[in-house]
Amino acid sequence: MGSGKVTSTVSSMVKGKRITVAGLGVSGVPAAKVLHGLGAHVTVVNDGADERARDQAAELEALGVTVRLGDGATLPEGTELIVTAPGWKPDKPLFTAAAEAGVPIWGDVELAWRLRGPDAAPWLAVTGTNGKTTTVQMLASMLRAAGLRTAAVGNIGVSLLDAVLGEERYDVLAVELSSYQLHWAPSLRAHSAAVLNLAPDHLDWHGSMEAYAADKGRIYEGNRVACVYNAADKATEDLVRAADVEEGCRAIGFTLGTPAPSQLGVVDGILVDRAFVADRHHNAQELAEVSDVSPPAPHNIANALAAAALARAFGVPPTAVRDGLRAFTPDAHRIALVDDLDGVAYVDDSKATNTHAAEASLAAYDSIVWIAGGLAKGATFDELVAKSAKRLRGVVLIGADRALIRDALARHAPEVPVVDLDRTDTGAMLAAVREARRLAVTGDTVLLAPACASMDMFANYNKRGDAFAEAVRELGAGA
Repeated sequence: MGSGKVTSTVSSMVKGKRITVAGLGVSGVPAAKVLHGLGAHVTVVNDGADERARDQAAELEALGVTVRLGDGATLPEGTELIVTAPGWKPDKPLFTAAAEAGVPIWGDVELAWRLRGPDAAPWLAVTGTNGKTTTVQMLASMLRAAGLRTAAVGNIGVSLLDAVLGEERYDVLAVELSSYQLHWAPSLRAHSAAVLNLAPDHLDWHGSMEAYAADKGRIYEGNRVACVYNAADKATEDLVRAADVEEGCRAIGFTLGTPAPSQLGVVDGILVDRAFVADRHHNAQELAEVSDVSPPAPHNIANALAAAALARAFGVPPTAVRDGLRAFTPDAHRIALVDDLDGVAYVDDSKATNTHAAEASLAAYDSIVWIAGGLAKGATFDELVAKSAKRLRGVVLIGADRALIRDALARHAPEVPVVDLDRTDTGAMLAAVREARRLAVTGDTVLLAPACASMDMFANYNKRGDAFAEAVRELGAGA
C-alpha cells in the first residue's frame, strides 16, 4: 500500500504521534501499516490471541509495530489517538479510558477520510439495514458505464485506505458504510449519500433503535449535492430532515410507485427520474426498464433506483444508468435462482440474515415454500410472518432458534403446513430441501431466506447458501 498521495499536512497529523490501533483483522492490520509508514509510533491491541492473530502480530512486529495480544482493554501509556476496527463496541473499557483521558477515537473510515489528498475523489456513500452491497455495486457499474474511473469500496471490494493512498487515480468512489463505521467517522462529508431503509439490527451493539438510526443518519452530515431517502420508509426521510447539510443540497426520494417531483420511481415498467431534469414538476427522464434490473424483485428495483439517484446526482447520463444496470451481476446468495425442477424454482437468498431482508425476499414471489431458521440475534418474527402468510404454501424450519418462527407461524398462519427439522447439523439442509420439494407444486418457489444468522450450523451465510445449492443439485440428479 503506497502513501504517495498523502500530503505533508496530513503526514504531520500522525507523524511522531503515539497511536493505538484497536483490533487486528481486515481493517486493523492495514491501518497499522499505513500509520507506521507515515511515521507514527503504533501499538496494536487485540482481545484475542489465536493462531491468526499471532500470525498477523508477527507480520506487524517485523515492521517495528508493537502488538499486545489478549489485552484489548488497557489504554497504552501516552496514547494520543485510537484508530479502531469498526466492530469494537463503544462501551469497551479501552474507549472509556480514552474518553477519560481526552483521547480521540477514529474508525478506519475516519482515518481514510482524513488521509485523502487535496485532489481526492469525492465519495458517493450508501448505508441501510439491507441492500448496501448490491446498491454500491450497481452504482459503481453505472459510474463505469459513464466512463468514470471508480471502485466499490468500504465494506466491500477495494479497502478505503487502498483507494485513498494507492497509485490508482479515481474520479469518484462508491462507498458502502455500515452503522459501525459511521459511528466512528465524525468528519465524513460525502458528495451525496443514501439511506436505503431502517429496521432493527445490531441493537446489541448500538444499545437502542434510536442510537442505531442516529449512526446511520451520520452519512447525510455535510452532504453537498443530494441526500437520497426511501419514500416508503419515513425514518430515512426523518434522518434527512435532521441532517446539517451544505447550502443547496437536495432531498431526493426513491419509490416503487409513480415519482413526485424530486423523486425517482417506476411508471409502466420504466425507471424514471423526476429529480435531475429540467422542469421536474412537468417532465420525467426515462432511465431504464424494470427488466434491466437483475433480479427484478421489488427490493432490488428499489436498490437500483437509489443507485441511479446517486449516479444522477453526480451527473451520470441516463444511458449510463441503463447500461450499468444491464452490466451488473448480483453477488451469490442474493435471490439467486439455483435451478428449476419440475416447474418449481429453487432460489438462494441466504444473505437474508434478518427479518427485514427476509420480508423483502418473500415479497418477490407469490407462492412460496419457505426454508427458514438459524440464529435469531434477538429478533422477533410476528410481523414478518403476518405480512407474508398469504404467500406461504409451506415452511421448513431448521436451526437453533427455529421455535421462534414456528410459534409466530402458529399465531399468524396456523393453516400453513410446517416441517420442523430438529437438527442443526450441516446435513440438515439436504433434508430441508427434500421436505420443501414434497410441499411444493408446479409454479411455486422454494426460497431459502432464513431471516436468521447462520453460525449455529455454518461458518457464514455463503456456506449456508452453498449447502442449499448443493442440495438442489442432488435433488435434480435424483438423490
